[in-house]
Amino acid sequence: MPELSNRGNTMPESPIRKLVPYAEEAKRKGRTVYHLNIGQPDIKTPEVAIEAIKNIDLKVIEYSHSAGIESYRRGLADYYNKFGLNISFENILVTTGGSEALLFAFNSCLNEGDEVIIPEPFYANYNGFATTAGVNVVPVTANINDGFALPSIADFEKLITPKTKAILICNPGNPTGYLYSKEELESLAAMVKKHNLYLIADEVYREFCYDGKTHYSVFNLKGIDDNTIVIDSVSKRYSMCGARIGAFICKNEAVIATALKYAQARLSPPTLGQIAGEAALKTEQNYFDEVISEYVDRRDILINGLNKIDGVKCPNPGGAFYAIAELPVKNAEAFCQWLLEEFEYNNQTIMIAPAAGFYATKGLGEREVRIAYVLNKESLKNAIECLDQALKVYPEKY
Repeated sequence: MPELSNRGNTMPESPIRKLVPYAEEAKRKGRTVYHLNIGQPDIKTPEVAIEAIKNIDLKVIEYSHSAGIESYRRGLADYYNKFGLNISFENILVTTGGSEALLFAFNSCLNEGDEVIIPEPFYANYNGFATTAGVNVVPVTANINDGFALPSIADFEKLITPKTKAILICNPGNPTGYLYSKEELESLAAMVKKHNLYLIADEVYREFCYDGKTHYSVFNLKGIDDNTIVIDSVSKRYSMCGARIGAFICKNEAVIATALKYAQARLSPPTLGQIAGEAALKTEQNYFDEVISEYVDRRDILINGLNKIDGVKCPNPGGAFYAIAELPVKNAEAFCQWLLEEFEYNNQTIMIAPAAGFYATKGLGEREVRIAYVLNKESLKNAIECLDQALKVYPEKY
C-alpha cells in the first residue's frame, strides 16, 4: 500500500465526534442518549428560509459567482451595517461554511510554518484547519477560574516570534461561551498594530449574548482595518448548520483579492444554501428575541444544575451556547466513554465532549468537558440528573 501523507497522518481527529461509535452502540441497547457533545441546536430554522428552499423557481441549479451571489452579499453588508461596521458587499466572500472562510484566511495571510496565537481552550477544528494550511498553532492559556477571560497581553507578547503572523479569537467563544469585552479587544488591537499582525475573529455566535451584554466586533476597533478578518456563518444564527454557508469579511483589498483566488479554485459556494441564507436575512427580530430567551433559560438550568453537583465547577458563560465544566474525575475522556459504554440511569445516558481536545497544550483540560446546551429544557434537566447519578457511582473519581 502506498504511504499516506505526513499532513494526513498529523491531521487531528475531532474530539467532538470521536465518541460517536459508543453513542451508536448505546442507542442499539435501547438507551436514550442526550447529545450535549455538539453544537447542533434543536431550534427551528426560520420559516422564511425553509419556504425559500421549497419555492425555488430555477430550471438549472447553476454555479454562482465565486464570491457568492451579489444580492446576498449586498444583503449581508446591510445586516452588518446595522451594527455600524461599515461593510461593503465587496468586502465579503460567501464561503462553504465558516470553516472554509478560516481556511481562506490561513492560506491567504500565512505562509507554511508561520504561527497563529490562539487563546485556549479553542474550537478543536482550528487545529485541523491549521494542519491543512501548514500553519503552527501557538496556544495562550485562559483559565477556568476567571471564566476563561482573555489572557494578559504580557502572556501574548511572550509568545510573539518572527514567525508570528496572526491572532485568532472566537467571540463569543466556542467552547467556553466567554464574551470578550470592548476593553479586552482594544488591548488586542493595540498589540496587533504594534507587531503588524492579522487579527482573525470568528464571530459566528455574535447574536448570542446574555445578561444585557452586547457583542463588540473587531470591525468596531479603530486603526486596524487592514489587519482584521471576520469569519461568519449562518449555521448557528439561523439554526441552519446543514446549509454550509459562511462568510469571509475583510476591508483589506489585497487580502480579499487573494482569498478570491481560493474561492475561484473551488468554483462557488452552494447555490441552494445561499438562497436559504439570503432569505434568512428577512428573519424578524422576534425570532432572535425568542431564541435568546430560550438559550438563557437553558444556560441557567445547566449552570445552576452543574454547580450543585458535588465536585463540579462551571463558570457562567456570557454568550454562545457552550460551557466548560471541571469534573471530579481523573480523566474526562475515559469518563465520557464510560458514560456511553457502561452507565445508564432510567435507561438514559449523556454524550459530552472531553475538553482536552480543545487545548493545544498537552496535559490541560484532562478533567474538563465541553457541554453544549442545545437541547430543550426538559432534556437538559434529565441530562444533569444523569450526570449527577453517574458521578456518584463512577469508580475513577479524582
